[in-house]
Parts: sequence; structure tokens; C-alpha cells
Amino acid sequence: MARSASFPVRWRSPLRGPWFTSVLGVVLLAGITVLFVTGLLSYAAYNPDLSPVNDKTPDKGLLGFYLFSWPTGPYWLYRLTQGVHVTLGITLVPVLLAKLWSVVPRLFQLPPARSVAHALERVSLLLLVGGALFQFTTGVLNVQLDYVFPGSFYSLHFYGAWVFFAAFVAHAVLKVPAAVRNLRGLRADEGPPRERAGQLTSARPDPPTTSRRGALWLVGGGSLVLFGTTVGRSFDGPLRRTAVLAPHGGADPGSGPGGFQINKTAAYAGISARETSGEVWRLVVAGRTGTVRLSRAELLALGLHSSALPIACVEGWSTSDQWWRGVRLTDVARLVGYGADAAPDVLVESLQLHGAFRRAALRANQVRDPRSLLALEVNGEPLTLDHGYPARVIVPGAPGVLNTKWVARMTFGEL
Repeated sequence: MARSASFPVRWRSPLRGPWFTSVLGVVLLAGITVLFVTGLLSYAAYNPDLSPVNDKTPDKGLLGFYLFSWPTGPYWLYRLTQGVHVTLGITLVPVLLAKLWSVVPRLFQLPPARSVAHALERVSLLLLVGGALFQFTTGVLNVQLDYVFPGSFYSLHFYGAWVFFAAFVAHAVLKVPAAVRNLRGLRADEGPPRERAGQLTSARPDPPTTSRRGALWLVGGGSLVLFGTTVGRSFDGPLRRTAVLAPHGGADPGSGPGGFQINKTAAYAGISARETSGEVWRLVVAGRTGTVRLSRAELLALGLHSSALPIACVEGWSTSDQWWRGVRLTDVARLVGYGADAAPDVLVESLQLHGAFRRAALRANQVRDPRSLLALEVNGEPLTLDHGYPARVIVPGAPGVLNTKWVARMTFGEL
């Protein structure tokens, strides 16, 4: 048999074969589809068309299509969708690596292209493999808060997702029918003669050391371990301590009412105790009837309300419901001329001087939700400095970065 049509002699594992590859492919077909959908939901949760300050992909064009504005109910929606996105993505890493290992001979098949159609298939395969490695790598690095790649994670992951998913859909259209036939017509330990000399199964395999089913159990076990060391980030109590691969998987910061997860400390954000003191800090509220300046004592005198809401972040971690107490955003809007039913969008600015989300915009439906607060207390005590003292925003269903801490200014109006 000519080398150009043969299975590369250096790939001789007896585990490779159409059945093994098809099983992994079907798992990835379902898993990656869920990842793409939850990724788009995460993108929508940032409301990027609301204001340029929320939009980290300004040149997205048609890729930034919207089906709906992000809702405030159910209040745990972002906690669920982003928790699924990150936990599932990490869980699928062993499946992805096994799938790439199972088809690696195809990447070295000679000649590189036998026809125009074959050349296009090879190009789509390169985009698929490269896109998968890029998306999973940047996602895992983001979870670990290791931004070693150039540029913004948001734009890189967003555009990378579209390139990868386009190649993924093209590959699925071409390969799913064959995968279904393989699963129906083959056992784990065999393949028809044409496959044994084909692109996946070596014509001269090495002696087996385990079965293909055993290899799948190994891959599944690896995924189960990653699931068990990741999923705890979405829960409180002892289970959180099982999330050893997460930067927030250890003990909660501190203890007491403020002993729940944070992403940025006040020291990291450059916030000092002096600028948040009662003598210095004032909240500036601007709107239709002008501008008002309020001390924390004046905010406390406005009348406080409570909401039980979690914090959920893009890295996939979240807290259970915390009891927040503060001034409703509609009551803040009323100070500058807006009734509760007419409260518009708001631009919220932090004392933090640097960072991608030191300014964030909220939609009118988020402002008008009675659970949306300018929080002054949490779990029965004043906010700690790390949790946003003297005041922070808390909105049901919103990503953590939109729940601005150390609020300095709120500007109501159409954005």
C-alpha cells in the first residue's frame, strides 16, 4: 500500500477506531452545543448593546445579535448558566483531549489534499482543532485568573467561539451520519475491514493493553475528577472546599457576615479607607432634575429594603443567597425626577480608577426590579470594604462585574 494512502506507521495504538472516536464525538456534540448556547447567554447578560462601557467586542457586527434583553428573573439565572458553562467546559477537557488523540493520524495524512473538497475538509479540521484548543485554553486560564494571553479575554473568547463553532457545525454535518452508523453497526472491539486499513484504525496495531471500553472508562473517570474538583465553586459549605482547581475553591475570605466570595479586594482595586470614610465619601446622583450628593447617613435615612440574592461571576463561581439591605434603585432614581415605573437606564461608576468594569450600565428593567438595591449592608452588618463599602449595587440575575462596588456616581437616563 502506498504511503500516501496508508495509515501513518507511527500511530499503532489498537485503541483507535471508528467506534471509539464516534462515542467521544457524540459526547462532544452535545457538550459543545451546550457550551456555545450558555456562552451566548453569558454574552447577553452583559447587555453589550446598552452602552459602550459594557461592550467588550465593539466590532462584532452581526455576530452580536440579540434575541432579548437580559431578564432579572429568575434571580439565579446567571448563576445557573455560567456555572454550567464553566463546569461543563472543564469537565469536557479529558473528552476533548481523547478525541484529538483518536484522530491525530488524520492530521498527518498524506497527501494533504486529494481534491478541492478534501482540501476544504482539511482546512475546516484545522480550524476545528485549533479553535477547540484555543477556546478551552483561554477558558481555563480565565477561570484561574491567569491572563497570560495578549488582549482582552472577552473579545478573544467571543470571536474564537464563533470561528470554532462554525468549524464545529461544518464538521458535525459531515461526520455525524458516519458516527451514528459506526455506533449502530460496530462493537467496541472491532471494525469492518475497510476501517482497519483506513484513517483511524492501524493495519498493524500494537498488542492491546486495555480495551476501548476501558479507555472510555478512563476518560470518563478523568472528567468525573475534574467535575468533582470544579462544581463546588457554585455552592457554599464543605462542597466549596472540593473545588481545589478553582482560585476561589478554598476557604471563604474571612468569617462572619462578610465571609463570602469576592473577586477583587479593596487593596487590589486601590480603594483606601480614607476615601470611603463618612467625612469624604459622597454618592453623586445625576438625572432629569439635576444632581444631588448624598452621604452614607443620608442614604440610610431614605428607607431600606432587603433582598436575598447571590453573587455569580464569569469565572463560574457563585455564592448562595446573601441578605442585602439598602436603598432600592427606583428610590435613588426618584431623587432626580423619575417615578418608580419610569426609572431609566443607569450608568454606575466606582471609586476604582482602573479596570474593565469600574463603570457599568444597567438596563431600565434591572433598575425597576424592586429587588435591585444600592446595598449598604449584607447579612445584618455594614458592608466590609472588600465587599464594596460604603455602597454597592446588587441586581438579580446580573453578572458579578455589573454589581459595581465602591459606588461613587450614578447617572440615570437613556444610554
